Amino acid sequence: MGRWEPNARDRLLRAALELFVDRGYENVTVAEIAARAGLTKRTFFRHVTDKREVLFGGQEDLLRTFTDAIAAAPDSATPIAAIAAGVEAAGAVFRLDRRELVLQRQAVIASNDDLRERETLKSATLTATIAGALRERGVTEPVAGLAAEFGNLAFRTTFARWVSPGNQREFTELARETVGELRAATAALG
Repeated sequence: MGRWEPNARDRLLRAALELFVDRGYENVTVAEIAARAGLTKRTFFRHVTDKREVLFGGQEDLLRTFTDAIAAAPDSATPIAAIAAGVEAAGAVFRLDRRELVLQRQAVIASNDDLRERETLKSATLTATIAGALRERGVTEPVAGLAAEFGNLAFRTTFARWVSPGNQREFTELARETVGELRAATAALG
């Protein structure tokens, strides 16, 4: 495959995952990932800052998907309804045809302390992004912060269900179900 071929980012992810699964995250270099993807090391660094970001670099798409959906929710939407729109919209990022890649990614992350720490940081970034999107809609504190935590929990729970063994359901369907369950749980809190 030539260096000029499109989808360099996806090629880097696939190449990295193949190598990480084969040899372990710590035993793979940037040069090896680039070579496996049919790219130069210089091209690698045009797309990501380091080999860790090969696994996490797509978060911008997820954050944008969330914020766009929250912003597009009707003015009458409650904070939870706006967040539900964001969690459901994440289905555009987590499609069934990419599930195997996501499962490989999760296995690599689970096997490395530094990557698990990075995943936690990315989760905190999602919460902050949701809170910011809600504040843009005029939601004040502490409601924006609490609702953002709800949104992150809804996303993480949906994601865990989506990657669970044997799942064949779409992310969006699971998101609707999860948000409904969490709404019921919050109502039970009194």
